[in-house]
Amino acid sequence: MTPQPTAGPDGAVETVFRMEFPRVVAAVARIVRDVGIAEELAQDALVAALERWPRDGVPDNPGAWLTATARHRAVDLVRRRETYARKLAEIGRDQATAPPEEPADPDDIDDDLLRLVFTACHPVLSAEARTALTLRLLGGLTTAEIARAFLVPETTVAQRIVRAKRTLARKNVAFEVPYGPDRDARLGSVLDVIYLIFNEGYAATAGDDWLRPALCEDALRLARVLSGLMPKEPEVHGLTALLEFQASRTAARTGPDGEPVLLADQNRSRWNRMLIARGATALARADAVASGPPGPYVLQAAIAACHAHAYRYEETDWHRIAALYGLLAARTPSPVVELNRAVAVSMARGPEAALPLVDALSTEPALRDYHLLPSVRGDLLSRLGRTKEAREEFTRAADLAGNAREREMLRRRAEGAGR
Repeated sequence: MTPQPTAGPDGAVETVFRMEFPRVVAAVARIVRDVGIAEELAQDALVAALERWPRDGVPDNPGAWLTATARHRAVDLVRRRETYARKLAEIGRDQATAPPEEPADPDDIDDDLLRLVFTACHPVLSAEARTALTLRLLGGLTTAEIARAFLVPETTVAQRIVRAKRTLARKNVAFEVPYGPDRDARLGSVLDVIYLIFNEGYAATAGDDWLRPALCEDALRLARVLSGLMPKEPEVHGLTALLEFQASRTAARTGPDGEPVLLADQNRSRWNRMLIARGATALARADAVASGPPGPYVLQAAIAACHAHAYRYEETDWHRIAALYGLLAARTPSPVVELNRAVAVSMARGPEAALPLVDALSTEPALRDYHLLPSVRGDLLSRLGRTKEAREEFTRAADLAGNAREREMLRRRAEGAGR
């Protein structure tokens, strides 16, 4: 498991752990061709930083320092391998007799992070293992954070990650971006991974910060790269549109002290209109290349577009949002989608119409420890004037919340219910 560094000089070690670790893993994996070993070498570099930075000072470019340190260790490891001399000789002979290098494949992507995503999403792994491993390696998330994103026990996630790395090593999976049918087969998992990484940055499941912008930026960058790579895939454009719309609200989602600001209370003049325009363009591209019913990411992007195009909260088209959630629930049934649909129904038709929908989800095993279920129920009860019950639900939601900022907000809502 990746070491959990304490804050070093100026908090640099913690920053590097969250922001640079995935890039270090990806860079080293290109050398050693084994994501498990790459992660271990990146961890070694982090340990070296913990030992040296407090003594020698923080480098001007901490990420480059970590990458260089991990690369040196990777090269040392390769040189120690028994076959290194033979392989080196073979490479020398090949280079001496090889024809001139052909032009680069236009589909090739010189992006180690994207290679890491596609490698971790290899079909030799289960869908759950692919997503967990990529979140671990690319997002730099702990097993606890991934478990909360998956709504499964932490031990389950830990086992998935360990087994996934062993499987990739045993199957000798290449560190590459695949082409043709192989790429199509992995695309769904890649999109899911990028979406979960963005969500972890957009509303952190744990820790003291509500937002982790670096994760959002990485996810959005990867989505844009995929859009250029696969221009005829509507779901790729749909995911890109969704993330553009969501990212547009980042500046308005926290207050002066970093506290969360609910959608209804956000200052929409702080929404990034350039990102909204980019989202609208991506959604139009998805529609233009679609040949069948909209997929889940296109539907979610259409929902986000409804929010993005409302200049005031009161102008939100909740009836359309509720209808879109209905389509999404039919396409990809999920208790979380049903909970979101209930919220939309409450805004379109009133809390009395939505409360039965929420109550029906109370026995869902996947939502047993999901803090947003009692949070939504508390909001509905508060709007219905059932303040005592609302306070109890907000208190329960606060107890379940893993993020400190969100927990504080829910406690304030519990205290303010009925006032």
